[in-house]
Amino acid sequence: MTAPTENLWRLWLFGGGGDARNHHAMAESAAQALILDLEDFTPAPLRPSVRARLPEIAQLWRQHGKAVCIRINALDAEGPEDLAAALRAQPEVIAYPMAAHPSDMHRLHDALSQGETQLGLPVGSTQILPVCETALGVVQVRALAQASHRIRYALLGTEDLAADLMAERSVEGLELAHARRHFLLECRAAGIEPIDAPYTWSAPEGAHAETQQARQLGYRCKSLVRPEHTQAAWAALAPSATELAALRARVSAFEAARTRGEDRALVDGLWIEVPTYKAALRRLQEWGG
Repeated sequence: MTAPTENLWRLWLFGGGGDARNHHAMAESAAQALILDLEDFTPAPLRPSVRARLPEIAQLWRQHGKAVCIRINALDAEGPEDLAAALRAQPEVIAYPMAAHPSDMHRLHDALSQGETQLGLPVGSTQILPVCETALGVVQVRALAQASHRIRYALLGTEDLAADLMAERSVEGLELAHARRHFLLECRAAGIEPIDAPYTWSAPEGAHAETQQARQLGYRCKSLVRPEHTQAAWAALAPSATELAALRARVSAFEAARTRGEDRALVDGLWIEVPTYKAALRRLQEWGG
């Protein structure tokens, strides 16, 4: 795996709380951030025992160099119990489901500050990840981002969002195409990093193709639900040797043209202008190319 030079968690992997074997598979996967989901992925009868095991699971994942994220239930449901248990594991991120209202982000922000103080943790050290899985959540993501300085990323939902849109699910994902574009636009405008919706089909080649499409749109981060999909998704996110060479050619040609006093350079049929040059340079810097 070629690691990006900047501090981005590019692959986010969801998993339930009740499957210890899957916790190990997640730890050994190519994902950088692992999400233990106390909401949909963990049946309610299992939650008390999973809460007690959160520090153990977090320790396992950290031993493999992973960022630990715990998705709690809504604060009006079992969220307070989840949050109290989660903070004892000192996760880097708390994910919030069905995020749609800035008031929920305010409440979570304050609850985190209180919990961090009680446990002697640095106040503000725990990030908030809004999971936007309703139509309202997608159109509200900018307001959500402004509700707390703890929010660095936001994650687009898949199945709940499709259900809320009354859309029919397909492997091609046409039903979520507009939401993907809108979510990306709003997150970039808010200055936070968008995470593309989880790939919820079974084929690894589909995970690769969907991640490649997301990357073309402008996503730099992808979420998944199966450890065996992470290598395929990583291969789609990371530039190949051929792509890096093409980026270097664009940068070199543009810099040479500017030295000659020309405004742009033509490379493989594409006019390299200032924005194109900066984009190529950024990608090279991100991936150490």
